[in-house]
Amino acid sequence: MARFLRPLLRGTTYTRLLHLWVPVLVVGLWLFIDPSTPWMPALFLVPLGLVPAVRIGEGVQARLLLTPGEAEPGISETPSASARDRLRTVVWLELRMGLSWITVGASVWLPLIGFQLAAFAWGDGSGGVPLLDRLPPHRAWALLAPLPLLALYGAVVGLGELVTAGARLLLGPSAAERLAALEERTEQLLERTRIARELHDSIGHALTVAVVQAGAARAAGDPAFTDRALGAIEETGRAALADLERVLGVLREAGRPVSARPTLADAGRLLESARASGARVDAEVTGPVEAVPGPVSREGYRILQEALTNALRHAGAVPVRVRVAVGGGTLALEVRNPLPGPVIEPGRGSGLLGIRERAALLGGTARTGRDAGDWQVRAELPIG
Repeated sequence: MARFLRPLLRGTTYTRLLHLWVPVLVVGLWLFIDPSTPWMPALFLVPLGLVPAVRIGEGVQARLLLTPGEAEPGISETPSASARDRLRTVVWLELRMGLSWITVGASVWLPLIGFQLAAFAWGDGSGGVPLLDRLPPHRAWALLAPLPLLALYGAVVGLGELVTAGARLLLGPSAAERLAALEERTEQLLERTRIARELHDSIGHALTVAVVQAGAARAAGDPAFTDRALGAIEETGRAALADLERVLGVLREAGRPVSARPTLADAGRLLESARASGARVDAEVTGPVEAVPGPVSREGYRILQEALTNALRHAGAVPVRVRVAVGGGTLALEVRNPLPGPVIEPGRGSGLLGIRERAALLGGTARTGRDAGDWQVRAELPIG
């Protein structure tokens, strides 16, 4: 029983009832002007629904009164963008008007019928309800008096659910709006994937450098070398914390643009960090690196970072040759180093796979593998 009466305790039931009553108020105003044409408001709804902005007002009303508090009610608040949207708006207005008349009829006549039946049960045979005024007074009518009130309850709840379903169907997002929402969701997922990869590259590089430097300092037994290693660890850790803080800021503020990401202009920090870890880095940069477009320069920085990280992680303090060349509409990156151990094939979570993915996203190519006894990472990214 409590579940049956639960809709009476929900505010949504009464806001939906108010939504259904609003069109009749407009009709009532028209009847003061011309009582002989009560159908005129329904006819006027046809050109009204063809106005694109009307869809905005109807969507706002529906969300406010039919689905209050719902984060995703499935009702659009945008103007009509196509002939199909305008037609759906016209059908919605006519449906709302029809359900409004039914609601008003039920709200007025069903309580009158219940009251009339109760009056007949107490011996009062007078009444203004058609057909019922012919019934003879009798106590048995008291048993039927609650039925119209139950019917009113069912009508109010049922019509509220019906008009809400109609609003979702006729005022819901169009095909173009659903496609735009899907594209936005895809962009968000791609951005999260990019952020996850960026965290992997940045934090992974910092941890690798710190581990290698700490191991080298312990093995060297030289206080001066240990001081330099600790200074490099501190600098690398601060840079990683700055990257982490920036990325977390992007996650906290979805609308905030990604900014201050490192580019190839900051590659000197990577090279010095690798040198401080014991690697002998031979770097050569040719061409106008500062003129490389931002997206390409940022991804090039991450590719170089991942290549150096892999060299330190799998080869240790070995000679590393770095070549960065800009020219002919292409950014070329090459990192070579001896690899004394077995080849690490790219797999799930591998940095080698991340390098190839970054290059492919920019329309470029990346190759990794043994070459003349060395391990080579070579990427070519278009910049034109």
